[in-house]
Amino acid sequence: MAQSIKSAANDTAFNSAVFLLTGIPGQEDVHIWISIPFSLMYAISIVGNSVILFIIKTDPSLHEPMYIFLSMLAVSDLGLLISTIPTILGIYLFNSREISLNACFAQLFFIHFLAKIESSVLLLMAFDRFVAICNPLRYASILTPLRIAKMGLVFLLRGVAVALPFPFLLKRFRYCRANVLSHSYCLHQDVMKLACSDITVNTIYGMFTTVFTLGLDSLLIFFSYVMILKTVLSIASHTECLRALNTCVSHICAVLLFYIPDIGLAVIHRFGNSSSHLLRILLGYVYLLVPPLINPIVYSVKSRHLRVRIIRAFVK
Repeated sequence: MAQSIKSAANDTAFNSAVFLLTGIPGQEDVHIWISIPFSLMYAISIVGNSVILFIIKTDPSLHEPMYIFLSMLAVSDLGLLISTIPTILGIYLFNSREISLNACFAQLFFIHFLAKIESSVLLLMAFDRFVAICNPLRYASILTPLRIAKMGLVFLLRGVAVALPFPFLLKRFRYCRANVLSHSYCLHQDVMKLACSDITVNTIYGMFTTVFTLGLDSLLIFFSYVMILKTVLSIASHTECLRALNTCVSHICAVLLFYIPDIGLAVIHRFGNSSSHLLRILLGYVYLLVPPLINPIVYSVKSRHLRVRIIRAFVK
């Protein structure tokens, strides 16, 4: 009887348990000031990506594969921003650190799902540049609207299939250790370390998803650029060679902004020690907040066609 009461109490404690999110350790007194740059980054990112989407949607001349992929990137960036705004700004503006288990699991699903989608979109954009440079005469016949829609749907389903098990794998655990997370938002690799159960399955599955999505995508992007470089170097005209490479600059920036922090964060979570805690927090902010902030700026600056349309819209 006593044992069943104790078990019920444990279940109640588990069901009502909360995690504590972490801001920047030791800077609690200046959280309100730290919230200012975060709020500005969010505002600029949301406005920038929304403008990109609006211009591409309303201008028929931008209904081309490259801009369709750019709009997909903007949607995934907006999704990541919306998924993390409540917890990050909640900590710095209102000192609201608590998050329930279910809310945490929902947030980490959307973060991992949208990160996989962003990786997929970057791969599609690399394919777009590959076809445009290596096989320009067949560009329109290869990247048809129907084929783009099919590729987008396949990667959408892959993202759901890969990210959906995360909450269920975590929900089966009991969390009897310290309930303080390393970030201002929930990540699978962060939450699983708080479990008092064997996390071998989670570790293996986390590594599998990283290799199957981010690893495979980055490898295919690398091979596409090897083929692009091989084609570009065979062009006799130096001017044409530079012009072809210039069309890839925006995409290369987006790839580096996404994969470098993501790989760095994965390495620190797997092999980092306590001395890398602050680096892990800062890298986590770079991973989630910098790409949505910089991508619209880079593409607006580098794409003359898009830049002219944006200026024209605001001048009107």
